Amino acid sequence: MINEFQLRLLPEQAASEQAIKRFLQTDKGINAETINHVRILKRSIDARQRTIYVNLKVRAYIGEEPTDDEYQHTDYQNVEGHPEAIVIGAGPGGLFAALRLIELGIRPIVIERGKDVHERRKDIALISREHTVDPESNYSFGEGGAGAFSDGKLYTRSKKRGNTDKILNVFCQHGASTSILIDAHPHIGTDRLPRVIENMRNTIIRCGGEVRFQTKMTGLIIKDSTVIGIETQSTASGPSAAISQELIPTTSGKGCPVILATGHSARDVYRWLHTNHIEIEAKDIAVGVRLEHPADLIDQIQYHRREGKGKYLPTAEYSFVTQVADRGVYSFCMCPGGTVVPAASGPEQVVVNGMSASLRNSPWSNSGMVVQLKAEDLPHIMPQSSQSPATPLSMLEFQEYLERQCWIQGGRRQTAPAQRMADFVNRKLTSTLPKTSYQPGIISSPLHFWMPEFITSRLREGFRTFGRSSHGFLTNEALMIGVETRTSAPVRIIRNPETLQHIRIQGLFPCGEGAGYAGGIVSAGIDGERCAEMVHEYLGYSRVSLGFTI
Repeated sequence: MINEFQLRLLPEQAASEQAIKRFLQTDKGINAETINHVRILKRSIDARQRTIYVNLKVRAYIGEEPTDDEYQHTDYQNVEGHPEAIVIGAGPGGLFAALRLIELGIRPIVIERGKDVHERRKDIALISREHTVDPESNYSFGEGGAGAFSDGKLYTRSKKRGNTDKILNVFCQHGASTSILIDAHPHIGTDRLPRVIENMRNTIIRCGGEVRFQTKMTGLIIKDSTVIGIETQSTASGPSAAISQELIPTTSGKGCPVILATGHSARDVYRWLHTNHIEIEAKDIAVGVRLEHPADLIDQIQYHRREGKGKYLPTAEYSFVTQVADRGVYSFCMCPGGTVVPAASGPEQVVVNGMSASLRNSPWSNSGMVVQLKAEDLPHIMPQSSQSPATPLSMLEFQEYLERQCWIQGGRRQTAPAQRMADFVNRKLTSTLPKTSYQPGIISSPLHFWMPEFITSRLREGFRTFGRSSHGFLTNEALMIGVETRTSAPVRIIRNPETLQHIRIQGLFPCGEGAGYAGGIVSAGIDGERCAEMVHEYLGYSRVSLGFTI
Protein backbone atom coordinates (compact mmCIF):
# COMPACT_ATOMS: atom_id res chain seq x y z
CA MET A 1 0.00 0.00 0.00
CA ILE A 2 1.19 3.50 -0.84
CA ASN A 3 -0.16 6.51 1.04
CA GLU A 4 0.71 10.20 0.85
CA PHE A 5 0.56 12.49 3.90
CA GLN A 6 0.91 16.20 4.63
CA LEU A 7 2.92 16.49 7.85
CA ARG A 8 3.88 19.37 10.13
CA LEU A 9 6.89 18.35 12.20
CA LEU A 10 9.43 19.77 14.56
CA PRO A 11 12.91 19.96 12.97
CA GLU A 12 14.21 16.96 14.92
CA GLN A 13 11.17 14.91 13.84
CA ALA A 14 11.94 15.66 10.18
CA ALA A 15 15.68 15.04 10.43
CA SER A 16 15.75 11.44 9.17
CA GLU A 17 13.62 8.74 7.60
CA GLN A 18 13.53 6.81 10.86
CA ALA A 19 12.29 9.90 12.73
CA ILE A 20 9.53 10.41 10.14
CA LYS A 21 8.51 6.75 10.45
CA ARG A 22 8.23 7.15 14.24
CA PHE A 23 6.06 10.24 13.75
CA LEU A 24 3.78 8.37 11.33
CA GLN A 25 3.38 5.63 13.88
CA THR A 26 2.47 8.08 16.63
CA ASP A 27 0.35 10.46 14.57
CA LYS A 28 -1.23 8.15 11.97
CA GLY A 29 -1.23 4.85 13.83
CA ILE A 30 0.87 3.06 11.22
CA ASN A 31 3.27 0.42 12.54
CA ALA A 32 6.71 1.83 11.74
CA GLU A 33 8.06 -1.67 11.08
CA THR A 34 5.68 -2.04 8.13
CA ILE A 35 6.89 1.17 6.44
CA ASN A 36 9.61 0.04 4.06
CA HIS A 37 10.43 3.48 2.73
CA VAL A 38 9.41 7.12 3.10
CA ARG A 39 9.97 9.40 0.12
CA ILE A 40 9.82 13.14 0.75
CA LEU A 41 7.95 14.87 -2.08
CA LYS A 42 7.94 18.48 -0.85
CA ARG A 43 9.69 20.26 2.02
CA SER A 44 9.52 23.78 3.42
CA ILE A 45 10.37 25.48 6.71
CA ASP A 46 7.91 27.66 8.60
CA ALA A 47 9.95 29.98 10.85
CA ARG A 48 7.36 32.72 11.23
CA GLN A 49 6.81 31.93 14.92
CA ARG A 50 9.19 31.04 17.72
CA THR A 51 8.28 27.37 17.36
CA ILE A 52 9.72 26.30 14.03
CA TYR A 53 8.06 23.62 11.94
CA VAL A 54 9.05 21.65 8.87
CA ASN A 55 6.19 21.07 6.44
CA LEU A 56 6.52 17.81 4.53
CA LYS A 57 4.56 16.02 1.87
CA VAL A 58 5.64 12.37 2.04
CA ARG A 59 4.86 9.14 0.28
CA ALA A 60 4.93 6.10 2.57
CA TYR A 61 5.49 2.65 1.08
CA ILE A 62 3.72 0.32 3.51
CA GLY A 63 4.44 -3.35 3.06
CA GLU A 64 6.01 -2.86 -0.36
CA GLU A 65 9.11 -1.44 -2.01
CA PRO A 66 9.29 1.63 -4.29
CA THR A 67 9.21 0.77 -7.99
CA ASP A 68 8.88 4.31 -9.37
CA ASP A 69 11.84 6.58 -10.11
CA GLU A 70 12.54 9.67 -8.06
CA TYR A 71 12.56 11.83 -11.19
CA GLN A 72 11.12 11.75 -14.70
CA HIS A 73 13.47 10.79 -17.51
CA THR A 74 13.61 12.56 -20.87
CA ASP A 75 14.47 10.54 -23.97
CA TYR A 76 17.03 12.13 -26.29
CA GLN A 77 17.27 10.77 -29.83
CA ASN A 78 20.23 10.66 -32.20
CA VAL A 79 20.07 13.72 -34.47
CA GLU A 80 23.04 13.11 -36.75
CA GLY A 81 22.13 14.19 -40.28
CA HIS A 82 18.99 16.02 -39.08
CA PRO A 83 18.13 19.68 -39.81
CA GLU A 84 20.31 22.04 -37.79
CA ALA A 85 19.94 25.12 -35.59
CA ILE A 86 22.65 27.32 -34.14
CA VAL A 87 22.55 28.07 -30.41
CA ILE A 88 24.69 31.02 -29.27
CA GLY A 89 25.71 30.57 -25.64
CA ALA A 90 26.11 27.53 -23.38
CA GLY A 91 24.39 29.00 -20.34
CA PRO A 92 21.10 27.56 -19.05
CA GLY A 93 19.08 29.13 -21.87
CA GLY A 94 21.37 27.71 -24.54
CA LEU A 95 21.85 24.28 -22.95
CA PHE A 96 18.15 23.67 -22.42
CA ALA A 97 17.41 24.97 -25.91
CA ALA A 98 19.93 22.48 -27.34
CA LEU A 99 18.53 19.56 -25.36
CA ARG A 100 14.96 20.40 -26.37
CA LEU A 101 16.03 20.67 -30.02
CA ILE A 102 17.40 17.13 -29.75
CA GLU A 103 14.10 15.93 -28.29
CA LEU A 104 12.36 17.46 -31.31
CA GLY A 105 14.73 15.93 -33.86
CA ILE A 106 16.86 18.98 -34.65
CA ARG A 107 20.66 18.95 -34.48
CA PRO A 108 22.02 21.81 -32.31
CA ILE A 109 25.34 23.53 -33.00
CA VAL A 110 26.23 25.26 -29.72
CA ILE A 111 28.68 28.17 -29.94
CA GLU A 112 30.31 29.33 -26.68
CA ARG A 113 32.80 32.19 -26.49
CA GLY A 114 34.32 30.93 -23.23
CA LYS A 115 35.96 27.72 -22.12
CA ASP A 116 34.52 24.46 -20.86
CA VAL A 117 33.43 24.46 -17.25
CA HIS A 118 36.64 22.90 -15.87
CA GLU A 119 39.10 25.11 -17.75
CA ARG A 120 36.98 28.07 -16.77
CA ARG A 121 37.74 27.40 -13.09
CA LYS A 122 41.40 28.27 -13.64
CA ASP A 123 40.61 31.69 -15.08
CA ILE A 124 38.15 32.42 -12.29
CA ALA A 125 40.83 31.59 -9.70
CA LEU A 126 43.17 34.15 -11.31
CA ILE A 127 40.67 36.95 -10.66
CA SER A 128 41.16 36.58 -6.91
CA ARG A 129 44.87 35.66 -6.95
CA GLU A 130 46.22 38.03 -9.59
CA HIS A 131 43.33 40.48 -10.13
CA THR A 132 43.31 39.41 -13.79
CA VAL A 133 40.03 39.19 -15.68
CA ASP A 134 39.97 37.18 -18.90
CA PRO A 135 37.27 38.93 -20.97
CA GLU A 136 36.20 35.62 -22.52
CA SER A 137 36.42 33.33 -19.48
CA ASN A 138 35.13 34.63 -16.15
CA TYR A 139 32.11 34.44 -13.85
CA SER A 140 29.82 35.48 -16.74
CA PHE A 141 31.34 33.83 -19.81
CA GLY A 142 32.01 30.14 -20.32
CA GLU A 143 30.15 26.84 -20.21
CA GLY A 144 27.23 27.06 -17.81
CA GLY A 145 26.95 30.83 -18.08
CA ALA A 146 26.69 33.17 -15.11
CA GLY A 147 24.78 30.56 -13.08
CA ALA A 148 27.53 27.94 -13.08
CA PHE A 149 29.72 29.76 -10.56
CA SER A 150 27.20 32.09 -8.97
CA ASP A 151 25.26 29.82 -6.69
CA GLY A 152 23.07 27.53 -8.76
CA LYS A 153 19.82 28.54 -7.07
CA LEU A 154 16.79 27.17 -8.89
CA TYR A 155 13.94 29.18 -7.37
CA THR A 156 11.68 30.89 -9.87
CA ARG A 157 8.31 32.61 -10.02
CA SER A 158 8.05 31.90 -13.76
CA LYS A 159 5.73 28.89 -13.54
CA LYS A 160 3.24 30.43 -15.98
CA ARG A 161 5.97 30.54 -18.62
CA GLY A 162 6.57 26.83 -18.79
CA ASN A 163 7.24 23.53 -17.11
CA THR A 164 9.39 24.23 -14.08
CA ASP A 165 9.33 20.57 -13.05
CA LYS A 166 10.70 19.53 -16.44
CA ILE A 167 13.77 21.75 -15.96
CA LEU A 168 14.43 20.35 -12.48
CA ASN A 169 13.99 16.76 -13.66
CA VAL A 170 16.47 17.29 -16.51
CA PHE A 171 18.98 18.57 -13.95
CA CYS A 172 18.41 15.41 -11.87
CA GLN A 173 18.84 13.22 -14.95
CA HIS A 174 22.26 14.82 -15.41
CA GLY A 175 23.45 14.32 -11.85
CA ALA A 176 21.80 16.90 -9.60
CA SER A 177 20.48 15.75 -6.23
CA THR A 178 16.77 14.91 -6.24
CA SER A 179 16.44 17.28 -3.28
CA ILE A 180 15.88 20.02 -5.87
CA LEU A 181 12.50 18.41 -6.60
CA ILE A 182 11.61 18.57 -2.93
CA ASP A 183 12.77 21.85 -1.43
CA ALA A 184 10.72 25.04 -1.66
CA HIS A 185 13.87 26.93 -2.67
CA PRO A 186 15.93 24.33 -4.58
CA HIS A 187 19.68 24.76 -4.82
CA ILE A 188 22.39 22.66 -6.46
CA GLY A 189 25.50 24.50 -5.28
CA THR A 190 28.54 25.79 -7.13
CA ASP A 191 30.57 22.75 -6.13
CA ARG A 192 28.15 20.33 -7.83
CA LEU A 193 26.64 22.30 -10.71
CA PRO A 194 29.72 22.19 -13.00
CA ARG A 195 29.58 18.39 -13.16
CA VAL A 196 25.87 18.55 -14.02
CA ILE A 197 26.60 21.03 -16.81
CA GLU A 198 29.35 18.81 -18.19
CA ASN A 199 26.92 15.88 -18.28
CA MET A 200 24.41 18.01 -20.21
CA ARG A 201 27.10 18.84 -22.76
CA ASN A 202 27.98 15.16 -23.07
CA THR A 203 24.34 14.35 -23.80
CA ILE A 204 24.29 16.93 -26.59
CA ILE A 205 27.44 15.47 -28.16
CA ARG A 206 26.43 11.83 -27.66
CA CYS A 207 23.17 12.50 -29.51
CA GLY A 208 24.95 13.98 -32.51
CA GLY A 209 24.93 17.66 -31.57
CA GLU A 210 28.00 19.85 -31.54
CA VAL A 211 29.54 22.15 -28.93
CA ARG A 212 32.29 24.59 -29.91
CA PHE A 213 34.17 26.38 -27.14
CA GLN A 214 36.29 29.54 -27.41
CA THR A 215 34.26 30.57 -30.44
CA LYS A 216 32.68 34.02 -30.28
CA MET A 217 29.85 35.17 -32.48
CA THR A 218 30.92 38.48 -34.00
CA GLY A 219 27.87 39.02 -36.20
CA LEU A 220 24.76 37.57 -37.76
CA ILE A 221 24.62 36.76 -41.47
CA ILE A 222 21.30 38.15 -42.70
CA LYS A 223 19.82 37.83 -46.19
CA ASP A 224 16.43 39.26 -47.15
CA SER A 225 15.59 39.90 -43.48
CA THR A 226 16.29 36.26 -42.65
CA VAL A 227 19.22 35.00 -40.60
CA ILE A 228 21.09 32.26 -42.46
CA GLY A 229 24.19 31.90 -40.27
CA ILE A 230 26.74 33.67 -38.12
CA GLU A 231 30.23 35.10 -38.26
CA THR A 232 32.58 33.75 -35.59
CA GLN A 233 36.04 34.40 -34.23
CA SER A 234 38.27 32.12 -32.19
CA THR A 235 39.02 33.37 -28.67
CA ALA A 236 41.74 30.77 -28.07
CA SER A 237 45.33 31.86 -27.54
CA GLY A 238 48.19 30.65 -29.72
CA PRO A 239 48.18 29.97 -33.48
CA SER A 240 44.37 29.72 -33.65
CA ALA A 241 43.82 33.13 -32.05
CA ALA A 242 41.60 35.56 -33.94
CA ILE A 243 40.68 33.06 -36.68
CA SER A 244 37.43 34.27 -38.24
CA GLN A 245 34.98 32.26 -40.30
CA GLU A 246 31.39 32.00 -41.37
CA LEU A 247 29.03 29.31 -40.12
CA ILE A 248 26.12 28.77 -42.53
CA PRO A 249 24.58 25.31 -42.06
CA THR A 250 22.29 24.13 -44.84
CA THR A 251 19.07 23.39 -42.99
CA SER A 252 16.26 24.43 -45.30
CA GLY A 253 15.32 27.07 -47.82
CA LYS A 254 14.70 29.37 -44.87
CA GLY A 255 18.32 29.35 -43.80
CA CYS A 256 19.58 28.18 -40.44
CA PRO A 257 17.67 29.47 -37.40
CA VAL A 258 19.70 31.02 -34.58
CA ILE A 259 18.79 30.94 -30.88
CA LEU A 260 20.58 33.91 -29.32
CA ALA A 261 21.19 33.02 -25.65
CA THR A 262 24.28 35.10 -24.87
CA GLY A 263 23.57 36.06 -21.24
CA HIS A 264 23.18 39.43 -19.55
CA SER A 265 26.84 40.51 -19.87
CA ALA A 266 27.45 40.11 -23.62
CA ARG A 267 27.71 43.84 -24.18
CA ASP A 268 29.49 43.47 -27.51
CA VAL A 269 26.44 41.59 -28.83
CA TYR A 270 24.11 44.39 -27.77
CA ARG A 271 26.36 46.94 -29.45
CA TRP A 272 26.51 44.90 -32.65
CA LEU A 273 22.72 44.64 -32.76
CA HIS A 274 22.33 48.38 -32.16
CA THR A 275 24.94 49.31 -34.77
CA ASN A 276 23.24 47.07 -37.32
CA HIS A 277 19.79 48.51 -36.62
CA ILE A 278 18.32 45.33 -35.16
CA GLU A 279 15.62 46.46 -32.78
CA ILE A 280 16.48 46.46 -29.08
CA GLU A 281 15.35 48.64 -26.18
CA ALA A 282 16.66 49.70 -22.79
CA LYS A 283 15.25 47.61 -19.95
CA ASP A 284 14.72 48.36 -16.27
CA ILE A 285 17.35 46.91 -13.97
CA ALA A 286 18.20 47.05 -10.26
CA VAL A 287 21.46 48.35 -8.83
CA GLY A 288 23.00 48.31 -5.38
CA VAL A 289 25.52 46.39 -3.29
CA ARG A 290 26.25 42.94 -1.90
CA LEU A 291 25.38 42.86 1.82
CA GLU A 292 27.27 40.33 3.95
CA HIS A 293 26.36 39.31 7.52
CA PRO A 294 27.82 36.64 9.80
CA ALA A 295 25.75 33.54 9.02
CA ASP A 296 25.19 32.86 12.72
CA LEU A 297 23.61 36.30 13.13
CA ILE A 298 21.16 35.72 10.26
CA ASP A 299 20.32 32.31 11.74
CA GLN A 300 19.53 33.92 15.10
CA ILE A 301 17.40 36.64 13.48
CA GLN A 302 15.45 34.40 11.14
CA TYR A 303 14.90 31.52 13.57
CA HIS A 304 14.09 33.84 16.50
CA ARG A 305 16.39 32.09 18.92
CA ARG A 306 19.85 32.58 20.37
CA GLU A 307 21.15 29.16 19.30
CA GLY A 308 20.41 29.95 15.67
CA LYS A 309 19.89 27.00 13.35
CA GLY A 310 21.00 24.41 15.89
CA LYS A 311 21.55 20.81 14.82
CA TYR A 312 18.55 20.17 12.60
CA LEU A 313 17.88 23.34 10.59
CA PRO A 314 19.61 24.61 7.42
CA THR A 315 21.44 27.92 7.25
CA ALA A 316 18.75 30.60 7.28
CA GLU A 317 17.55 32.56 4.27
CA TYR A 318 15.79 35.91 4.14
CA SER A 319 13.82 37.95 1.65
CA PHE A 320 13.08 41.65 2.05
CA VAL A 321 11.19 44.07 -0.15
CA THR A 322 9.82 47.57 0.32
CA GLN A 323 9.00 50.72 -1.64
CA VAL A 324 10.97 53.93 -1.18
CA ALA A 325 10.09 57.04 -3.19
CA ASP A 326 8.23 55.03 -5.87
CA ARG A 327 11.02 52.54 -6.43
CA GLY A 328 11.41 49.00 -5.18
CA VAL A 329 14.20 48.20 -2.72
CA TYR A 330 14.76 44.51 -2.18
CA SER A 331 17.10 41.64 -1.45
CA PHE A 332 18.24 39.65 -4.45
CA CYS A 333 20.00 36.29 -4.92
CA MET A 334 20.30 35.55 -1.19
CA CYS A 335 23.19 33.15 -0.47
CA PRO A 336 22.99 31.57 3.01
CA GLY A 337 26.37 30.27 4.11
CA GLY A 338 27.88 31.70 0.95
CA THR A 339 30.64 33.89 -0.42
CA VAL A 340 30.89 37.15 -2.33
CA VAL A 341 32.70 36.78 -5.67
CA PRO A 342 34.24 39.11 -8.28
CA ALA A 343 31.95 39.07 -11.33
CA ALA A 344 33.66 41.48 -13.73
CA SER A 345 33.67 40.41 -17.37
CA GLY A 346 36.20 42.90 -18.71
CA PRO A 347 38.88 45.45 -17.84
CA GLU A 348 38.31 48.43 -15.54
CA GLN A 349 35.29 46.87 -13.86
CA VAL A 350 34.52 45.83 -10.30
CA VAL A 351 31.25 43.94 -9.99
CA VAL A 352 30.23 41.60 -7.18
CA ASN A 353 27.88 38.66 -6.98
CA GLY A 354 27.15 35.90 -4.48
CA MET A 355 27.34 32.13 -4.48
CA SER A 356 27.18 29.21 -2.07
CA ALA A 357 28.25 25.59 -2.14
CA SER A 358 25.79 22.75 -1.68
CA LEU A 359 26.38 22.53 2.10
CA ARG A 360 26.03 26.30 2.57
CA ASN A 361 28.53 26.17 5.40
CA SER A 362 30.51 29.40 4.96
CA PRO A 363 30.70 31.63 8.08
CA TRP A 364 28.92 34.37 6.10
CA SER A 365 25.56 34.91 4.45
CA ASN A 366 25.05 37.52 1.74
CA SER A 367 22.52 38.91 -0.68
CA GLY A 368 22.27 41.64 -3.24
CA MET A 369 20.53 44.72 -1.86
CA VAL A 370 19.30 46.68 -4.82
CA VAL A 371 17.15 49.58 -5.95
CA GLN A 372 14.83 49.44 -8.94
CA LEU A 373 16.08 51.67 -11.75
CA LYS A 374 14.14 52.84 -14.81
CA ALA A 375 15.47 54.51 -17.94
CA GLU A 376 13.64 57.71 -16.98
CA ASP A 377 15.76 57.86 -13.81
CA LEU A 378 19.10 58.16 -15.61
CA PRO A 379 19.07 61.96 -16.11
CA HIS A 380 18.73 62.32 -12.32
CA ILE A 381 21.64 59.97 -11.71
CA MET A 382 24.01 60.99 -14.50
CA PRO A 383 23.36 64.67 -15.28
CA GLN A 384 25.50 64.47 -18.40
CA SER A 385 23.08 61.94 -19.88
CA SER A 386 20.35 64.60 -19.96
CA GLN A 387 22.39 66.46 -22.55
CA SER A 388 22.16 63.60 -25.07
CA PRO A 389 19.12 61.60 -26.18
CA ALA A 390 18.48 58.27 -24.51
CA THR A 391 19.38 55.20 -26.55
CA PRO A 392 18.70 51.48 -26.13
CA LEU A 393 22.21 51.25 -24.64
CA SER A 394 21.69 53.95 -21.98
CA MET A 395 21.16 51.49 -19.11
CA LEU A 396 24.16 49.42 -20.24
CA GLU A 397 26.30 52.56 -20.27
CA PHE A 398 25.18 53.38 -16.73
CA GLN A 399 26.23 49.91 -15.60
CA GLU A 400 29.65 50.47 -17.15
CA TYR A 401 29.96 53.90 -15.54
CA LEU A 402 29.19 52.62 -12.06
CA GLU A 403 31.43 49.56 -12.41
CA ARG A 404 34.35 51.76 -13.50
CA GLN A 405 33.78 54.10 -10.55
CA CYS A 406 33.92 51.08 -8.29
CA TRP A 407 37.15 49.93 -9.95
CA ILE A 408 38.70 53.36 -9.34
CA GLN A 409 37.57 53.38 -5.70
CA GLY A 410 39.08 49.91 -5.27
CA GLY A 411 42.52 51.04 -6.38
CA ARG A 412 42.17 50.02 -10.04
CA ARG A 413 42.26 46.35 -9.11
CA GLN A 414 39.60 43.79 -8.21
CA THR A 415 39.76 45.07 -4.63
CA ALA A 416 36.20 46.09 -3.80
CA PRO A 417 35.10 49.25 -1.96
CA ALA A 418 33.26 48.39 1.24
CA GLN A 419 31.53 50.04 4.21
CA ARG A 420 29.88 48.80 7.37
CA MET A 421 26.09 48.83 7.11
CA ALA A 422 25.24 51.11 10.04
CA ASP A 423 28.04 53.51 9.04
CA PHE A 424 26.48 53.75 5.59
CA VAL A 425 23.03 54.51 7.00
CA ASN A 426 24.51 57.16 9.33
CA ARG A 427 26.80 58.55 6.58
CA LYS A 428 29.95 57.80 8.53
CA LEU A 429 33.35 56.66 7.33
CA THR A 430 34.28 53.10 8.29
CA SER A 431 37.64 53.02 10.05
CA THR A 432 38.05 49.23 10.33
CA LEU A 433 36.51 46.52 8.22
CA PRO A 434 35.40 43.07 9.41
CA LYS A 435 36.57 39.84 7.84
CA THR A 436 34.92 39.00 4.56
CA SER A 437 34.48 36.11 2.16
CA TYR A 438 35.48 38.31 -0.80
CA GLN A 439 38.86 36.87 -1.79
CA PRO A 440 40.38 39.70 -3.88
CA GLY A 441 40.17 41.93 -0.79
CA ILE A 442 38.24 45.02 0.25
CA ILE A 443 39.09 48.63 0.96
CA SER A 444 37.19 51.08 3.16
CA SER A 445 35.25 53.49 1.00
CA PRO A 446 32.40 55.99 1.62
CA LEU A 447 29.76 54.32 -0.53
CA HIS A 448 27.24 56.80 0.82
CA PHE A 449 29.27 59.62 -0.75
CA TRP A 450 30.30 58.50 -4.23
CA MET A 451 27.45 56.18 -5.24
CA PRO A 452 24.47 58.00 -6.80
CA GLU A 453 22.19 59.58 -4.21
CA PHE A 454 19.21 58.19 -6.10
CA ILE A 455 20.39 54.72 -5.04
CA THR A 456 21.97 55.40 -1.64
CA SER A 457 19.03 57.36 -0.24
CA ARG A 458 16.67 54.52 -1.05
CA LEU A 459 19.03 51.89 0.30
CA ARG A 460 19.34 53.79 3.58
CA GLU A 461 15.58 53.98 4.04
CA GLY A 462 15.16 50.38 2.95
CA PHE A 463 17.74 49.23 5.51
CA ARG A 464 15.91 51.11 8.26
CA THR A 465 12.67 49.39 7.26
CA PHE A 466 14.29 45.94 7.19
CA GLY A 467 15.96 46.63 10.54
CA ARG A 468 12.62 47.44 12.14
CA SER A 469 11.01 44.22 10.90
CA SER A 470 14.03 42.03 11.77
CA HIS A 471 15.72 43.25 14.93
CA GLY A 472 19.49 43.06 14.64
CA PHE A 473 19.61 43.10 10.82
CA LEU A 474 20.75 46.73 10.63
CA THR A 475 24.15 46.43 12.27
CA ASN A 476 27.79 47.35 11.85
CA GLU A 477 28.57 43.63 11.88
CA ALA A 478 27.21 43.65 8.32
CA LEU A 479 29.38 44.73 5.41
CA MET A 480 28.31 46.42 2.18
CA ILE A 481 30.50 45.57 -0.83
CA GLY A 482 30.19 47.47 -4.10
CA VAL A 483 28.74 47.18 -6.62
CA GLU A 484 25.92 44.87 -7.68
CA THR A 485 24.87 45.84 -11.22
CA ARG A 486 24.32 42.56 -13.10
CA THR A 487 20.94 41.69 -11.61
CA SER A 488 19.47 41.37 -15.11
CA ALA A 489 20.10 42.39 -18.70
CA PRO A 490 20.12 46.16 -19.34
CA VAL A 491 18.67 45.56 -22.81
CA ARG A 492 15.68 43.69 -24.23
CA ILE A 493 15.94 42.25 -27.74
CA ILE A 494 12.42 42.77 -29.07
CA ARG A 495 10.63 39.64 -30.26
CA ASN A 496 7.17 38.60 -31.36
CA PRO A 497 5.34 37.21 -28.30
CA GLU A 498 3.64 34.51 -30.37
CA THR A 499 6.53 33.19 -32.46
CA LEU A 500 9.39 34.25 -30.13
CA GLN A 501 11.26 35.42 -33.23
CA HIS A 502 12.78 38.87 -33.48
CA ILE A 503 10.14 41.31 -34.68
CA ARG A 504 11.95 41.92 -37.97
CA ILE A 505 14.58 39.21 -38.54
CA GLN A 506 13.12 35.84 -39.50
CA GLY A 507 14.84 32.85 -37.93
CA LEU A 508 16.37 34.84 -35.06
CA PHE A 509 15.14 33.72 -31.64
CA PRO A 510 16.36 36.00 -28.79
CA CYS A 511 16.42 33.79 -25.72
CA GLY A 512 16.77 33.82 -21.96
CA GLU A 513 18.20 36.32 -19.56
CA GLY A 514 20.47 38.07 -22.04
CA ALA A 515 17.55 38.80 -24.35
CA GLY A 516 15.54 40.22 -21.46
CA TYR A 517 13.03 37.37 -21.09
CA ALA A 518 14.26 35.48 -18.02
CA GLY A 519 15.70 36.11 -14.59
CA GLY A 520 17.69 33.12 -13.39
CA ILE A 521 18.66 29.55 -14.19
CA VAL A 522 15.22 27.96 -14.27
CA SER A 523 13.40 30.74 -16.12
CA ALA A 524 16.26 30.86 -18.66
CA GLY A 525 15.98 27.09 -19.12
CA ILE A 526 12.23 27.39 -19.63
CA ASP A 527 12.72 30.12 -22.22
CA GLY A 528 15.37 28.02 -23.96
CA GLU A 529 12.88 25.18 -24.33
CA ARG A 530 10.23 27.58 -25.62
CA CYS A 531 12.59 28.95 -28.26
CA ALA A 532 13.54 25.42 -29.34
CA GLU A 533 9.87 24.57 -29.78
CA MET A 534 9.37 27.67 -31.92
CA VAL A 535 12.42 26.77 -34.03
CA HIS A 536 10.79 23.38 -34.57
CA GLU A 537 7.66 25.11 -35.87
CA TYR A 538 9.69 27.63 -37.92
CA LEU A 539 11.34 24.75 -39.78
CA GLY A 540 7.94 23.51 -40.87
CA TYR A 541 7.18 20.84 -38.33
CA SER A 542 3.73 20.55 -36.76
CA ARG A 543 3.23 22.41 -33.53
CA VAL A 544 4.17 20.45 -30.42
CA SER A 545 2.29 20.53 -27.14
CA LEU A 546 4.03 23.49 -25.58
CA GLY A 547 2.70 23.44 -22.05
CA PHE A 548 3.17 27.16 -21.43
CA THR A 549 1.32 30.44 -21.71
CA ILE A 550 2.60 32.72 -24.49
